[in-house]
Amino acid sequence: MAQTKLVDMTTGSPYKRIIQFAIPMLLGNLFQVLYNTVDSIIVGNILGTQALAAVGAGNPFIFGLISFFVGLGLAATVMVSQAVGAKDYNKVHLISNTIYKLCIYLVIPFTIIGFFGSQPVLTLLNVPDDGTLTLATEYLQVIFLGLIFTLGYNLNAGLLQGLGDSVTSLKLLASSAMLNIVLDLVFVGPLAMGVRGAALATILAQGFSWIMGLVHINRKIEYVKINLLKLDFERSLVKESLTIGIPSALQNVIFSIGAMTMYSLINSYGYVFTAGFNGANKIDTLVFLPVQSLANATTTYVGQNVGAKNMTRVQHGLRAALVLNVSIALITSGITYPLSRFLLSLFGNDPGMIETGIYYLHAVLPFYFLLAILFTLNSALRGVGKATMPMISSMVSLWLARIPTAYYIANHFGKEYIYYAYAIGWLIGCILSASFFYFGSWRKKFAWEMSQPEGEKGEAPPVELPIEKADPEGHKDKE
Repeated sequence: MAQTKLVDMTTGSPYKRIIQFAIPMLLGNLFQVLYNTVDSIIVGNILGTQALAAVGAGNPFIFGLISFFVGLGLAATVMVSQAVGAKDYNKVHLISNTIYKLCIYLVIPFTIIGFFGSQPVLTLLNVPDDGTLTLATEYLQVIFLGLIFTLGYNLNAGLLQGLGDSVTSLKLLASSAMLNIVLDLVFVGPLAMGVRGAALATILAQGFSWIMGLVHINRKIEYVKINLLKLDFERSLVKESLTIGIPSALQNVIFSIGAMTMYSLINSYGYVFTAGFNGANKIDTLVFLPVQSLANATTTYVGQNVGAKNMTRVQHGLRAALVLNVSIALITSGITYPLSRFLLSLFGNDPGMIETGIYYLHAVLPFYFLLAILFTLNSALRGVGKATMPMISSMVSLWLARIPTAYYIANHFGKEYIYYAYAIGWLIGCILSASFFYFGSWRKKFAWEMSQPEGEKGEAPPVELPIEKADPEGHKDKE
C-alpha cells in the first residue's frame, strides 16, 4: 500500500521546512475562504445587500459553538506532532481515535443548541427585524444541521497537520471549493433556495471534504485507522487533549463573545453598514490566510521539535517564522490597501456598502504585521503545549483593549473609526505573548536543552515516516 509523504520538521533549515509545510496549507485555506467568499458574492449579487448582511450576521455564534471542536482539532495537531517527533506512531493512532470519539459524543447537543439558539442569539446581536433577522436565522439553522461535517473536517485537518501532511488538505479543499461553487450557483440561482441554498451548499461541500479525508487517512497512513463505528479510546489521552484543547476552545469562545459584542455595535448602524463590514471581512480573511498558514506551520514545527527534545531548534524556528510572517503581512496588506474599493465592488454596487467596507480595510491593513507577530507567538506557545498562555493574551487584548476602545471611539469620534481598536488589541496581545514565550516559567523545564547545540543543521528532504501498525491490545504499556 502506498504511503503518504510527511514532512519531518526535526531536520533541515527551519525556513525551508516552515515554508514547505505552509504553502499547501495556504493554498488549502485559500480554497476554503474562496467558497465562503463566493457564497457572499453570489448572495450579494443575486439576493441583494440585505441577504449579504444576513449570511454574515451569525458568524460569531457559529464560531463560538464550534470552538470546542476547533480546540480539540488543535489539541490533535499538538499531540500528534509531539508523538511523531518522538517516533511513537502507536500513540498517534490512539490520539486520533480518542479525540474523534470524544467529539462524536458531543456533536448532537451542540447541534441542538445551535439550531434552536440561532434566532435568540441573533436578536441579542441587534440584527434588524426588517427581514434580515429571518434570513440570518434560516442560514444559521441549516449550517448547524451540518455541524457534524464541520466537526469532521476540523478533526481531519488537525490530524493531518500534526502528521506533517499539508498537501492532502489542499487537494480536499480544492475539490470541496469547486463543488461548493457549483452548488451555490444551482441552489441560489435556478432552484431559488435563497440563503438556505447558500448554507446547504457550504455544508455539503464540507461533508465531501470530511469523508474523503477519512478515506485518505485510512488508506494512506498505515499506523492510523479511524473506524467511526469502533473507535479505540484511551482515558489518559482525554485529559491531555482537554488540557490543550479547552484553553484554545475557551479562547475561541471568548473571542466569539467579543466578536458578538462588536457585531452588536456594528449591527446597530443598519444592514448597509453590516453588509459593508461583512464584505470587507471576507477580503480581510483572504489577507489573513498567509499569516494563518505560517502560524499553523509553526505549531507543527514546534510540536515535532519539542517531541524530539530539541529546544534550540524550536527557538531558531520561531525566529524564522516571525521573519516570514511579518514580511508576508507587510506585502499582502500593502497590495490590498489601494485595491479596497475595487474588491468591495465585487460584493455589490451599493455605494453605502462599499464606503463602510473601506472604513474597515483602511483601519486594519496598515497594522497587519502586529497580527502576524501575535499569531506566530501564540502558535509557538501551543506547540510547546502551553495553550493557556495564548488564551490569557487573547482575552486581555480583546476584552480589556479592543472592545472598550471600539465603544469609546464610536461614542467620541464616530462609527467610521471604530476599527482602529483592532490594532490596539493586537499590540497589547503581542506584548503579553512575547513576555509569556521569552520570560515564562515554562522555559525552566527545557533550560538544559536550550543550552545544547542544535546538531543537524543541514538540508534534508521530506521523509516517509516508518509504517507501524497500531496495537490496541498493548497500547497501555506505551503510556
